[in-house]
Amino acid sequence: MTPAAPKKKKSIREISPIDVYKLLPRTNCGECGEANCMAYATRLVNGELLLADCPQVHTEEYASPREKLEILLAPPVRTVTIGTGDYAMDIGGKYVLQRHDFTYHNPTPIAIDVNDLMKEEELIERVRRIGDFSYNYIGRKLTLNAIAIRSVSNDPEKFRNTVRTVSGASRFPLILCALDARVMAAGLEAAKGRRPLIYAATESNWKEMADLALLHNAPLAVFAPNDLALLRSLVATLLACGIRDLVLDPGTFPDEGLGDTITNFTAIRTAATKQFDDLFGFPLLGVPLTVWAGSELSEDVLKWREAITASMLISRYSDLLIMHSLDGWVILPQLIWRFNLYTDPRKPVSVEAGVRTFGRPDTRSPVLITTNYALTYFTVESDIKSANLDCYLIVADTGGLSVESAVAGRNFTAEDIARALNENNVSSLVSHTTLIIPGLAARLSGETEEATGWKILVGPKDSSGISQFLRDRWPVES
Repeated sequence: MTPAAPKKKKSIREISPIDVYKLLPRTNCGECGEANCMAYATRLVNGELLLADCPQVHTEEYASPREKLEILLAPPVRTVTIGTGDYAMDIGGKYVLQRHDFTYHNPTPIAIDVNDLMKEEELIERVRRIGDFSYNYIGRKLTLNAIAIRSVSNDPEKFRNTVRTVSGASRFPLILCALDARVMAAGLEAAKGRRPLIYAATESNWKEMADLALLHNAPLAVFAPNDLALLRSLVATLLACGIRDLVLDPGTFPDEGLGDTITNFTAIRTAATKQFDDLFGFPLLGVPLTVWAGSELSEDVLKWREAITASMLISRYSDLLIMHSLDGWVILPQLIWRFNLYTDPRKPVSVEAGVRTFGRPDTRSPVLITTNYALTYFTVESDIKSANLDCYLIVADTGGLSVESAVAGRNFTAEDIARALNENNVSSLVSHTTLIIPGLAARLSGETEEATGWKILVGPKDSSGISQFLRDRWPVES
């Protein structure tokens, strides 16, 4: 197996909107939602819109320019799809090494393992728990994404039955884990039509696994633990076989080997995004599950090590994870970190401005105000709901900034508060003219009274104190 020389291609950061504009229809039709084709080209290069957003470029007339655009805009790290239909997941599709250079796309899916030695009742219950796991974080539902089915028995029939059971119990994308091609073939038959990820092709079984990948049109993971030269060689060989959807696993080594793991992941992603190495331009698979192969007696220590390993791999370029633990304290940090890592660093996470109604308020109920930074809003919302308060909450548009930042940056001023009161016609909701502002905006109280004509109460700095504050200060004496 001889690795081919990497091909040089443009980074997305080197593409000018003019390069894209020249290949567009340039009709300024507005079907993409932008005022003109130049505006669309700019947002396309910035990763804010997709090529699919331009209907005209997908007509037969523009087939040739479209092909050139697809090549021009292709990320250095290929996008690979696992699964089908509504439950399909895209991994990879990365353009840059560092998030601050360009928004990361395709958040790292987290797969939880099951194995073919589990009893059917235990298996179905674990699959149910994987599907039901969710957490509401600043208004977003965070969930797990896939199921990894491991062959522990090395028995084709047992693996086939396990895959069939899981396929019947869940529509989640599947990762089939077996190094014996006979076992993998049985699993793929049971997962027909599901397009699972085949895990894995190695130095000793690559030919058989390649044949299965081609036969079932399934993506294939390539496993070469701690040997990047072998990994490149295997990729070159599999590409020559006609396989295009590959996922790279350079090995996940816990404890003392974690340094090597992170070094290998970083080297591969650097080669793909900085040197445009086509052989390393594929999604990376991390397997924090490997910590469970250790000799540590304490389950809690193993779970802690798995959590640490997973967090580091998400940070250092893993496009897919396979984990074991379903404990909230292990999984939630990964889901929240993934959410924050894959938000657009150029855009604060915000909610829509306006008035929110909680409980059953009447004309004498309190009116509070906060900013539209998502974390601020959902924290306030949670505290109000927990206390079962009847009130109105004005959400002011501060460009997605928190209260303290918005006050400091003059994005939340007395004039802004007056505007929010007027635009939302708050005076028609209540018979009083008393407004409660956040404690972190206390310095605005005097100016706000002058700008609004309302009486201003300075509320607590932390929204957890709203309930006690209202018990002590509401209703306000006339």
